[in-house]
Amino acid sequence: MQKLMKQSDALYGTNRPARKGLQTAPQAPSGDEGPGRSSLAAGRILDAIRDLAPTVLARAAEIETERRMPSDLVERLRLIGVFRMFAPRSRGGLELDLPWGMEVISALARLDGSVGWTAMIGSASAIMSPRLPRQTYDLMYQDKSEVLIASVSTPGGTAERTADGWRVSGRWPFATCCQNADWMMGLCFMSEGGKPLFGLAGDASTPLVRCVVLPASAWQIEDTWRASGLRGTGSHHITLQNVLAPEANFFDFPAGAACEPGPLYQAWRHLQSVLLGAVCVGIAEGALSDVVQLAHSGRQQLRAPAPMRDSEMVQGELGRIEADVRAARAAMQVQAQSHWRHALAYTLNGQALYTQGIQTGTWIATICANAAHACFTLAGGAAVYESSPLQRRLRDLQAAAQHAMVQPRHYAEAGRLLLEQVI
Repeated sequence: MQKLMKQSDALYGTNRPARKGLQTAPQAPSGDEGPGRSSLAAGRILDAIRDLAPTVLARAAEIETERRMPSDLVERLRLIGVFRMFAPRSRGGLELDLPWGMEVISALARLDGSVGWTAMIGSASAIMSPRLPRQTYDLMYQDKSEVLIASVSTPGGTAERTADGWRVSGRWPFATCCQNADWMMGLCFMSEGGKPLFGLAGDASTPLVRCVVLPASAWQIEDTWRASGLRGTGSHHITLQNVLAPEANFFDFPAGAACEPGPLYQAWRHLQSVLLGAVCVGIAEGALSDVVQLAHSGRQQLRAPAPMRDSEMVQGELGRIEADVRAARAAMQVQAQSHWRHALAYTLNGQALYTQGIQTGTWIATICANAAHACFTLAGGAAVYESSPLQRRLRDLQAAAQHAMVQPRHYAEAGRLLLEQVI
């Protein structure tokens, strides 16, 4: 564990003093004005992650085998503030600046991809939930600020209007950490009298889609998460069958108005790909650290003229991989800072910034997946065993890069916007 943290610190530096006996923290996001509220709160979480690191690393095989996050580990993440770092301060949350929250996500992903992914989904759901009507939002946070929400942003259900609200049925995939969630949410196509309703602007080509949010006890979980990577996220299907949901448990997606005023809550859709990039960067950094540790172990591969550590070929490949991973981290930080500046100015809107975020997230996911594959290849036969973290890092990154928000097809929109610019 200490080697993993030491390697990442050597790569990414610091501007915050370490606690005695601990390695230093990741580099502060550029533009942070001294020891501000967000940097101090994030620093406490990062210190807690260092204390938690031996436990996470020791339980990696358990997390993967059980295909879910252990409940006690989820509670540890709650206690250190991971699931409230984007929640409003008015609800007892930390409301961290976006760049600092992404540092926390990548730090957890560096330890284990499934833990980082769960932290990303669990914390970022607090950015989307303020679109609920005030009375339901108040109910959600009435007992605690560490609310864990399993959210699915794929339309998987239908909601039929009734005299008392909406009758909802459906089946939603990829519900990360649903077994530990307090609330769940999923998108629905809205209908009335058996006929689909259409967009708020009356566009007959755009079906009306809204998000239904209900306590976890209202949902059923189907055990379907048998995946190639990110196995420990427990991203099963969730279902509702003929459940009556009040109007107050719906919000418009993605353009619904937020009931909280903070800058984070105004443009959820612009943040999805950028947040996902933080997970990818963390996993790639972990893979690079793993192969460096392997080289330091004295391993000499079959028919190789020298141990890995002394091999010029290995040294050259490590240098190339490190350059890619550092470039991915730099892109993540630049995009996070740009989005955060726009959020503070309440200008994080429009297709151009949305496309820019997806473009960056897609590039980061691709670069990081390639880096993990290069680390796996460099390790040779040692990486194929289940005991090697490199095979898990590779599978986790391949799974993350399959997400709909970071698919290469999104580059086309960036190219179209570029060609429309006046030269």
